[in-house]
Amino acid sequence: MIPGRRLALAGAALGSVVVLAGCGGSGASGAELSVNASYMPQPVSADMAAGFLTITNKGGTKDELTSVTSDSAGEITMHETTGGAMEEVNSFDVPAHGQLVFKSGGNHLMFEKLKRRPEQGDTITLKLKFAESGPLTVEMPVKSATYNPSTGH
Repeated sequence: MIPGRRLALAGAALGSVVVLAGCGGSGASGAELSVNASYMPQPVSADMAAGFLTITNKGGTKDELTSVTSDSAGEITMHETTGGAMEEVNSFDVPAHGQLVFKSGGNHLMFEKLKRRPEQGDTITLKLKFAESGPLTVEMPVKSATYNPSTGH
């Protein structure tokens, strides 16, 4: 195995990286954001993929996810699914003491205009931007096309 590949696989095996964002001077009542359960099923299309993750807010103030970017894609859009219909949205609330869940069949990220097709074992770096909190950088592992997390997220 190539040494760099081993490191990438070890990072992917961790599932996802938990990242915290500080709320400069907001104290204990501000948003306290972390991300886990992130993954991208290996896309079947060469130019489009879906992404899933959970944003947890342990703080006493809600925040709002306003955009997602990555050097791996020309554009990342956010979609909500209601009654089986998918609709693009500009932002999502992250409730105080709650979670924003992106999962298969529900809210999700769409990676469009991919620079190259991600393969299982790769890791995609994302930057999540919020209305109040600082940005979060997330490492999203690429899983098999049929991956179904045991947590249901």
